[in-house]
Amino acid sequence: MSPVRVRQHVNPLAIKYITPILPLDWQQIYTNPTQPLHLDIGCARGQFLLDMAKLEPNWNYLGLEIRSVLVEDAISTTRKLNLTNLHYLFCNVNNSLEPLLKSLSPGTLQRVTIQFPDPWFKNRHAKRRMLQPPLVAELATYLASGGMVFLQSDIEGLLLEMRDRFASHPDFTLQSLEPLLTPNPLPIATEREQTTLSRGEPVYRAIFSRR
Repeated sequence: MSPVRVRQHVNPLAIKYITPILPLDWQQIYTNPTQPLHLDIGCARGQFLLDMAKLEPNWNYLGLEIRSVLVEDAISTTRKLNLTNLHYLFCNVNNSLEPLLKSLSPGTLQRVTIQFPDPWFKNRHAKRRMLQPPLVAELATYLASGGMVFLQSDIEGLLLEMRDRFASHPDFTLQSLEPLLTPNPLPIATEREQTTLSRGEPVYRAIFSRR
């Protein structure tokens, strides 16, 4: 990925982000749209998905990101590498997830990752956090039976909030034997994860499956 300077935090409640995206024609996105889909919500620069798509060509990968400049750069890189199982979308996931997922064939979405989302520490900004109960309900509707949701953050309180929101939904089962410091089940670590661990700081994780 080429270096791109961009604002670290974006207010998803701003007027410019209130318009949801239109459903996609998946035949135009992936060479083989019937492959299992891995959705990364808040993909940032997309390097994690780029590495995963190279490693697992029998999966399709989709990254959602609210910062358009990062999406444009990620798409440019994908085209240069001719990766036909990887795509990125600029959108606000809190109003665009359902129109996006309802156009998928049933059972296609098999893996979801939400990694190091913006914490929005101030109480008055908590409503800006990405993982809200409606998003959990939408994932419960469209994630395949047995599908995985993987959460991680370097902020313990934020991970606990995300974990509790999934745990409170009857369609999700917590799989982690160790509720916070479970190992990463995926073969690729995000850049944020690598940086955090290199500093000797903990990464908190939770894994759920769809009943």
